Amino acid sequence: MTAFAYTAIEAATGRATTGKLECSSEEKAIADLKARGLCPTGMSEVKPSGGAAAGVARAKPRPAKESGQSWRFRKAVGKPERMVFTRQLAALVGAGMPLVHSLDLLARQERNPAWREVIASLADAIRSGGTLAHGLLCHPKIFDRLYVGMVTAGESSGKIEVVLERLAHHLEKSGRIESRVRSAMVYPLVIMAVAIAIVAALMTFVVPRFEKIFLSVLKGAPLPALTNGVLSASRGVQHHWLLILGTVVLAGTGGRWLGRCAPGARMFDRVKLRLPVVGDLLLKTAVARFSRTLGTMLMSGVPMLEALQLAREACGNLILAETVEGVRRRVREGESVAQPLAAGGVFPVVVAGMVEVGEETGTLPTMLGHVADMYDEEVDQAVTSLTSLIEPVMIVFMAGIVGTIVIALFLPIIRIIQLMT
Repeated sequence: MTAFAYTAIEAATGRATTGKLECSSEEKAIADLKARGLCPTGMSEVKPSGGAAAGVARAKPRPAKESGQSWRFRKAVGKPERMVFTRQLAALVGAGMPLVHSLDLLARQERNPAWREVIASLADAIRSGGTLAHGLLCHPKIFDRLYVGMVTAGESSGKIEVVLERLAHHLEKSGRIESRVRSAMVYPLVIMAVAIAIVAALMTFVVPRFEKIFLSVLKGAPLPALTNGVLSASRGVQHHWLLILGTVVLAGTGGRWLGRCAPGARMFDRVKLRLPVVGDLLLKTAVARFSRTLGTMLMSGVPMLEALQLAREACGNLILAETVEGVRRRVREGESVAQPLAAGGVFPVVVAGMVEVGEETGTLPTMLGHVADMYDEEVDQAVTSLTSLIEPVMIVFMAGIVGTIVIALFLPIIRIIQLMT
């Protein structure tokens, strides 16, 4: 018998676990772990040298053959591949093709070798007696808890083709909105970076040359206040550029660190919601994501408490997530969803009203879908308006900065011309 150290994911809870077992081969060890309800993600033989305990301590589990958890999967597979895969799988299963055959077909036609191995591992998980959800658990970096939860509910209810169709629709809608919002945010950042680069070039190379001309021609004559301000700023950039760069890098690093800890992330998320124009856009995006996730989960047969937990994680904003967690606690105590949702004071009143109507009429999943569609439409309109507004504002902003520098440099030139005439 050979000792193996392993890392695995519990199929029931999704938590990672490690341990050691003895089997005659690695294949039998993997089969044994699956029989226990574990999805192996790493496996290595423990060398007996230095004692069993030392062997386990030194053993570094390598990716299991069926897990597909190598680093290249995480780099090569993203949301677009997952969205296309879900849509294709939903179409094949909906057409009556068995699930394992559908996965085999998708694996054969996939050109990305990393993604092909992931799909093949899902088919292998079903052939070995597991479920599709069990195979998805082996790839937590690709398939999140929401994805696995919906597939689990679909397999339990025997409506996997319906759930896959809903899941594909959910991913497409969410991806479209995220793409629109991201493009609206990227544009001003690019313009701002260009403006900073132009100003830095003017301050570093152009302004110093004009300063030499002014000193040599005017010979100590007083300069306009605007010109003195620009010249002082230019000297500061030239003499303290390293300090300025270090401050920017330190501020960026500190901001990222602060955003990763819970208090800092909560503060940033609260500030984001209070930003003019942008805050309303981010709130509508988060509400649409929450409503669509919760509605899709409930429509797929996921229990309310679990659906609220997954919808909380999908909000993308800690302030909204805290409100949803409060709703979840009160639902566990027997209350409805609408009352604590309205009491939180974060979600718009119309959302709580539509949820209340859905609960009273027994059409909560459908009503949540209507809420998501409504806010998706509002986000589309807001992004279009914001994009059309940002362009002239940024042009005026750049023109103002460059124009100020140009005017500051030409004022002394006018005085020089007057002295020469």
